[in-house]
Amino acid sequence: MSTLATKQDVAAAVAAAGFDTGTIRFGVDAYQLVYRTVDPEGRPTTASGLLVLPRSREHALRTVSFDHGTASYRSDAPSSVTEVGFVSAPAVTYASAGFAAVAPDYLGLGAGPGPHPWMDVPSETTASLDMLRAARAFVPRTGRVLGHDVLVTGFSQGASAAMALARTLQAGGDRWFRLEAVAPISGAYDFQHAELPALLAGSLDAKSSVLYTAYLLVAWNRLHHLYDSPDEVFQAPYDSTIEALFDGAHTGQQLLAGTPDTLGPLLTPHGLDMLRHPTGQLAAALRVADNTCDWKPRVPVRLYDADADEQAANANTGHCEAALRSHGAHAPVVDLGSPDYEGSRHLGSNVAGTAAIVRWFGQLH
Repeated sequence: MSTLATKQDVAAAVAAAGFDTGTIRFGVDAYQLVYRTVDPEGRPTTASGLLVLPRSREHALRTVSFDHGTASYRSDAPSSVTEVGFVSAPAVTYASAGFAAVAPDYLGLGAGPGPHPWMDVPSETTASLDMLRAARAFVPRTGRVLGHDVLVTGFSQGASAAMALARTLQAGGDRWFRLEAVAPISGAYDFQHAELPALLAGSLDAKSSVLYTAYLLVAWNRLHHLYDSPDEVFQAPYDSTIEALFDGAHTGQQLLAGTPDTLGPLLTPHGLDMLRHPTGQLAAALRVADNTCDWKPRVPVRLYDADADEQAANANTGHCEAALRSHGAHAPVVDLGSPDYEGSRHLGSNVAGTAAIVRWFGQLH
């Protein structure tokens, strides 16, 4: 457990991470929770997550669940970072505004065993729901309780994870928690029809496209057996090194150094064709990943994105809005403009989105 005792301490830490300090009201206590959940095959395993509580006098706390964006190095997970930074600042922001903030690490990140099954919506959902349950079980030790209402948000990878968690909560996935609102940021909600076409056309950031493509093929091959040997989809020399890079033990810098700058040298013609024309196991897995907006929320929904996002094609958000509308749901798209975080509008949208969503959530009660 770590503590930022006063709101001034929180403001200094959040500001140093590049996030907005305008909603900070309380100091916070942060905890790493390790809890039971299931793996993608439904077998028992463990996962970890970050719980941040306000140092307020409220006994029953409203809960915000925040699903984080892509990480491959297990120590980059929310509960593993030792200082407030990009991945943990949203949870600290929500807690300092008075909410109980719950941020699952997902499987294979943080203290959880094994490799991370990236963009695997079913296990993101179970890990997120079981993290909520773990938080509810733990919080009474601090003299508080979690109320029934959960406000769900997430960024990038965590945006579609948030939509899937919200759908599960609304469907009665837990007897205690009930969905109050959902507000995802810059998601890849439609990998097959929005993200992959933009990525393969070269209209997104080239290096990010390389990393996402490699991660998708490696992580989904572990789950869905997309290829027998890496050299079927990856060109030399990457065919002999790429799978090990995504073992959870390699840092982001090592991934950047160990991959080409563009897709051309990475993929074989067969690998490119697989992504351009998905069939079989890949097509089936994409259908699961791409259906997180295919339902009718009975609670307020807002979709957040930034102009000309260089990593998550804006068509993703448009497709999600259209899918929700087709079910009779009103889900306005909130344009975050052109926020910048270390040269990235995509990362900037997490900063700007967090600032906007914490205020919206605060108005809903």
